Amino acid sequence: MVKAYRADRLPTTTGIRKAGKTIPDTHEPQPTTEWVVVIPVKGTPDAKSRFGDTDNDGNRAALALAIAYDTVQAAVATAAVSGVLVVTSAEASVIFDETDALVLVEEEPDGLAAAIALGVETAEAMGAPGRGVAVLLGDLPAMTPAELDAALVAAAAHDRAMVTDAAGTGTTLITAADGASHAPAFGVGSAEAHRAVGYVALEIAEDSGLRRDVDTREELQALVGRLGPRTSSLVE
Repeated sequence: MVKAYRADRLPTTTGIRKAGKTIPDTHEPQPTTEWVVVIPVKGTPDAKSRFGDTDNDGNRAALALAIAYDTVQAAVATAAVSGVLVVTSAEASVIFDETDALVLVEEEPDGLAAAIALGVETAEAMGAPGRGVAVLLGDLPAMTPAELDAALVAAAAHDRAMVTDAAGTGTTLITAADGASHAPAFGVGSAEAHRAVGYVALEIAEDSGLRRDVDTREELQALVGRLGPRTSSLVE
């Protein structure tokens, strides 16, 4: 069952934020064998605004959350993943009640970069020997646990690694192995920006669901037959 917390009131156990301050994790880095995955979810009515042919904003928001839900469920089911942190708004957090993710509720969402920073800070504070931190975008409704697992296993060989989108210009996943830190650079041309700060591009098949993020109805329709169950129920 999901546990939802305000960003400044997370559990007070060691390795988690307390009263707005991170309790540092201190251990000697080990070969990475497991991952905490941070998934930022916009969770506002204007999410996926380029899905302009939906009947109304409510339907578009429901579709955006269904896509995020299927992405989270696939990550939770991935063998190499020891935990999933979803960073989202209070309104959107309800949909994740059925998952085993930890939800960090932003009181005042301030964009993708801020959500990622909060998630990464929290995940890094939950460090343990052999545990890396990954950031996965929440719009990958065709991604399977096996695809994510293969990428994370490959990523363990690098301090920083990434998976580019199908076009090769964007980024869907970045990883930092145990002992390494993140330098997220999501946005237009993020693949090149991530390369510039040391992320190594992993060789992942172009048709992998891990590379097929969706920003338009056309991109979503191209994945019909491969979509997660909640997204499929709204599209197929």
